[in-house]
Amino acid sequence: MAQHFLLSAAARTLSLPKIFRAGEDAAYETFCQLRWSETGGEAVCPRCGCYETYNIKKRRQHQCKGCGYRFSVTAGTIFASHKLSFMDILAAIFLFVNGSKGKSAIQMSRELNVQYKTAWVLCHKLRESMQDEYEGRKVEGEVEIDGAYFGGHIRPKNKREDRVDRRRKRHQTGTRRVVVAMRERKGRTLTFVTKKESEGVDLVAKNVKFGSTIYADEATHWDHLHRGYAMGRINHEEAYSDLNGTHTNNAESFFSRLRRMIRGQHHHVSPKYLKWYANHAAWLEDHRRLDNGTLTMRVLRNAMDAPVSREFSGYWQRSL
Repeated sequence: MAQHFLLSAAARTLSLPKIFRAGEDAAYETFCQLRWSETGGEAVCPRCGCYETYNIKKRRQHQCKGCGYRFSVTAGTIFASHKLSFMDILAAIFLFVNGSKGKSAIQMSRELNVQYKTAWVLCHKLRESMQDEYEGRKVEGEVEIDGAYFGGHIRPKNKREDRVDRRRKRHQTGTRRVVVAMRERKGRTLTFVTKKESEGVDLVAKNVKFGSTIYADEATHWDHLHRGYAMGRINHEEAYSDLNGTHTNNAESFFSRLRRMIRGQHHHVSPKYLKWYANHAAWLEDHRRLDNGTLTMRVLRNAMDAPVSREFSGYWQRSL
């Protein structure tokens, strides 16, 4: 029997000891190489694009000879105004991608010895940089469509006579959401958070190329997709697959991992931020056959290309 990829040595090309043995200078050089890859790590002014700069080594900063702007390697990125060392940020990214079911902020705060607030914002900034890989992308070919409900759980009362039928709308908390997944076979997974699964019909029209083959269950709202798409339908009351390729097992597999991430790692996720966790799970799912060193560099490259976060930069200062 063939060995699973995650159990093989090929999946382990980076480790925490390797990061810390290399030291702060090596971590800083990694940031420079990824930020200014076209110049071999030589600084380029983010304001005017000038290639000639003064190097202020003691502060790890640069000053543009053209416009006089002083900047660091993280200026204008999601790591702008960071307080952590470059080595700690690199270690955080490694820990973040190494968890096959995600990484909770409280666990990250303990491993990095930082406040929970710091770890929470850092994790969300990394999720935001992951989202950039999917921005404006569409799926095509053979695509599986499905939806799953998350949140809105009402705990039953202690006494039987006080309990209510939690299925009824008047007893709902209003926080239940649906994650609609569009999973391209052997390709990308796009996720969207809605209040009803039927809202996924319009999302399919915007994010799945016409002419693709869509596989879905027998829910009636998917009937509208017969216009413009070849359809394969499976009735889950009878079978999960017809053994000829008609199934939504890949989408169901994604939801299984997302549920384990939320229940096992985070325990509770606000509907306001569910989209970030869904995208995180999709990113891990789509890149599960890459080694952890490649995953770390991929997220770091995305973060260095991403602008300053509007949603999470200064988050706790705005929330207080």
